[in-house]
Amino acid sequence: MPTVEVSIPYQIPQDQALRRIKAYVERMKAQYASQVNDFEESWNGNTGNFSGSTMGMSVSATLTVNPGAVTVDVDLPFAATFFSGKIESAVRSELGKILA
Repeated sequence: MPTVEVSIPYQIPQDQALRRIKAYVERMKAQYASQVNDFEESWNGNTGNFSGSTMGMSVSATLTVNPGAVTVDVDLPFAATFFSGKIESAVRSELGKILA
């Protein structure tokens, strides 16, 4: 499975970054509830694991809020490889907004 890896630095306190990201995930779950099936989310400290399917494709991701940077690893199905650049760009953009 191809993986998109993104790391975004931030300057705010780590606990504030984690709160912002969790709030963002909640908003996205509500906004895309009709488009994402079988969404699962679990947190272990500063690491969140996510999975779900859309348009017949399963996607999973791990997000870790490290001190000073957030890292995201998205596992894509081969059919979505063509979109990996767009996915990476979107993750960078959204995290940049959240962590500003």
